[in-house]
Amino acid sequence: MSRIGKKFKELQGKKEKALILYLTAGDPSLAGTEEIIPCLERAGADILEIGVPFSDPTADGPVIQEAAQRSLRGGTNLAAILAMIARLRRQIEIPVVLFTYYNPVFAYGNERFAEDAEAAGVDGLLVVDLPPEEAGELREFTDPRGLDFITLVAPTTDDRRLEKIVRNAGGFIYYISVTGVTGTKTPVAASVTPDLLRIRQRTDLPVAVGFGISTPAQVRSFAADADGVVIGSALVKWLAEHGGSPDLMSRLTVYVRGLKAATG
Repeated sequence: MSRIGKKFKELQGKKEKALILYLTAGDPSLAGTEEIIPCLERAGADILEIGVPFSDPTADGPVIQEAAQRSLRGGTNLAAILAMIARLRRQIEIPVVLFTYYNPVFAYGNERFAEDAEAAGVDGLLVVDLPPEEAGELREFTDPRGLDFITLVAPTTDDRRLEKIVRNAGGFIYYISVTGVTGTKTPVAASVTPDLLRIRQRTDLPVAVGFGISTPAQVRSFAADADGVVIGSALVKWLAEHGGSPDLMSRLTVYVRGLKAATG
């Protein structure tokens, strides 16, 4: 069982839901990201999604797009991110999901990427623009190395498509609570309940909900029916606003603890 699977099982035993946090690697700097990640773990984050910056992030809203541009201007690339994760693995145990578009992986080389991601301590992959029908060329290398291949399900996903998506998914199912790009709409918890039930009828994997969730109150609402809640744009925006604070880590700890408290 992967670190991701073990984490969900541990949380289930404690009757808690997973707090899954996304941040863009290299925003404002890769050294800053490397300092922030252990703080997130200590503050109560259960799983981390580490975003690989890409020049054309079509699934992301303006907050994450701007973070990606800042990161790219700073010279962040996939090799540097994997090296950072490898260094962090000496001090962190938190499951790490690499959130990426396929282009950086393809340019890196599928086989080399799988080898280096496993060696660095990556636990799962979420390749936003790689549908199940086209994922085989990457998964032939990542699956044997135990990397969970996490897939997205949208409100527009019909039953036939859902069956295909969940059949070979790993780690957890990421349910997109609203249509559109990240961080641009406010989701309503009650509206996703039927889809969560529909997904659970077809898979035993945990189901996490993301896109547009930003406050402890929203976390509490979605955690009632989901196994995990993803906070992305809200955290990226918070870091952009507070990144220069001299007491950043203490303020970040308070912020994350407030979100985690809402998952219990």
